[in-house]
Amino acid sequence: MRVLRTLLTLVLLATAPAPALAQSNVAAAALPGAEVRGTATLRFLGLPLYQARLFTVGGAALDWNQDFGIELTYLRNLTQYDLVEATLREFKRTGSALPLEAQLNTCFDAVNKGDRYLAVSNGADKVGFWRNGIRTCTLTHPQIKTRFMGIFVGDNTRSRSFTRKLTGS
Repeated sequence: MRVLRTLLTLVLLATAPAPALAQSNVAAAALPGAEVRGTATLRFLGLPLYQARLFTVGGAALDWNQDFGIELTYLRNLTQYDLVEATLREFKRTGSALPLEAQLNTCFDAVNKGDRYLAVSNGADKVGFWRNGIRTCTLTHPQIKTRFMGIFVGDNTRSRSFTRKLTGS
């Protein structure tokens, strides 16, 4: 029964109009007033890796002084190692390495096509994570909001067009 309910929820989310998508229960609970600001699909060598949605309060323009959320829906299977190592590489590429491997291993599990991770900032030094609607962890580190969320919506992302679509700018 639980599997059937989960499948039905995924079908409804995939076919719902944009305003209904903005009311994602998890995003709304984690970030009151959350609405989708933008969506984008990240591709690597033409292959889609994930679809991203940016949640801001009221769907407002991204403001680094306000909390916001980013949800990734994976379009292919990835191991926990892939997720953790890619995140650590992005930290290094966009600034400096961060000593967060142990925390990331707690936060991230392997994903299959259709799995979702939602990251929601809580001030400058905390980012909470939900996997398929279930809370997994909170990353705590000075300026982690800027460092982690910046991978997707910062000034030095891997794809400016992805970032523009995601931020709706």
